[in-house]
Amino acid sequence: MTTAWGEPALARFPEDPRDRLRAWDASDEYLLRHLAEQSIDLSGTVVVLGDRWGALVTALAAHRPVHITDSYLGQEAARANLARNGVGTGAVRLLTTQDPPPGRIDVLLVRVPKSLALLEDQLLRLAPGVHAGTVVVGTGMVKEIHTSTLALFERVLGPTRTSLAERKARLILCRPDPALERPANPWPYTYTLPDGVGAVSGRPVVNHAGVFCADRLDIGTRFLLEHLPDARTARRVVDLGCGNGVVGTAVALAHPGAEVLFTDESFQAVASAEATYKANGVPGHAEFRVGDGLDGVPAGSVDLVLNNPPFHSHQATTDATAWRMFTGARRALRPGGALWVVGNRHLGYHVKLRRLFGNCRLVAGNPKFVVLTAVKR
Repeated sequence: MTTAWGEPALARFPEDPRDRLRAWDASDEYLLRHLAEQSIDLSGTVVVLGDRWGALVTALAAHRPVHITDSYLGQEAARANLARNGVGTGAVRLLTTQDPPPGRIDVLLVRVPKSLALLEDQLLRLAPGVHAGTVVVGTGMVKEIHTSTLALFERVLGPTRTSLAERKARLILCRPDPALERPANPWPYTYTLPDGVGAVSGRPVVNHAGVFCADRLDIGTRFLLEHLPDARTARRVVDLGCGNGVVGTAVALAHPGAEVLFTDESFQAVASAEATYKANGVPGHAEFRVGDGLDGVPAGSVDLVLNNPPFHSHQATTDATAWRMFTGARRALRPGGALWVVGNRHLGYHVKLRRLFGNCRLVAGNPKFVVLTAVKR
């Protein structure tokens, strides 16, 4: 990527030589070009929110920015790209969306996330550190920036306008108003689950901003809850890609003797899962881990893996995440252990599972979803 600060070499994380997707796009380049052309003073505290693969903080590393992300993969990508370009570990402060933000922010750079709720939560958390002289610039592709995005900047920070589009990218230019009366932060959000979903029927679920279907039970998870396996003989169960943790909590309620591992690459999701688990007063033991799938889980240590895999990586439709989840599950499962997956019928997960496990059984199906299981032989 060519910038006014050099030409950093960048890659996504985890690296895959077959992956042709870049670790930056036109919106990252537009933002960096704007900073250089407008001679923005970067000598104060620079905060970069939502930098997807570390392109922005790597380019600006000389200014010691603070990197805030909800994504474990995004944080690891930033770490790897900094190292790839010979930048010391102390040059960029790596924070998560669950960490306290800096008390003073002089430049706030925002890569607009897919989730408007996550943007709302983070802007409200960052707003107390923003002052009248803070330079606020958002960036995203045209299809990612909506009227509601601009209204949110206006409501939380101050008067907002957009730039002209360049290469299908656009900037958000906001002038902070310290006198603005900001709304209260509505996150995390708690609601009661419906009846007919097994052990969690009528129970509370807690959602931090940015978690998939944060205001209601998504229909795929509901279908899996309606067809959960009998886990009474399982000693260790994994809710893989746990989201708000409702699936793992259902297993823990039905089978208190099971040890449940909740894992997700989203810091917001794992915080939600832990809050949901605690809100339900579940007996037994649980572990909450942010990471890339089942990396770090010992091979042959798991009896049951439950998974509702995503099929998008930001704006790209891809099965790479699901494939990593399936291969990680096979490695972590003991012989005789099983992976249970819910997914859209058209995704053809049964083909991948048969290729990987040598077997796959249809548990249940409807016009939209299937629940599949594969056993490690």
